[in-house]
Amino acid sequence: MKQIKKVINGDTENPEWTAEDFRRSRPAAEVLPEIVEEYRKGRGPQKRPKKVQTTLRLSPEVLEFFKMQGPGWQKKIDEALKEWKRVHDKAA
Repeated sequence: MKQIKKVINGDTENPEWTAEDFRRSRPAAEVLPEIVEEYRKGRGPQKRPKKVQTTLRLSPEVLEFFKMQGPGWQKKIDEALKEWKRVHDKAA
């Protein structure tokens, strides 16, 4: 007899798991090792790293301003700092 699974929030394609589901489950790396291995590789090393990872403390209003610009906000901070450097290099 097939057990009826509990439906959560009307999602019939992804019902709540039963104890039997958990018992039969296996790690993704065991079921699809080639896909998991490819996923774990990630982006890979850059050929020529152009940026350095660092920790930077910014005031909340500056951070909020750049984040409100949408995707690429970190790049926009980098560009703003490069512009500041360009202007101040000339002054020196």
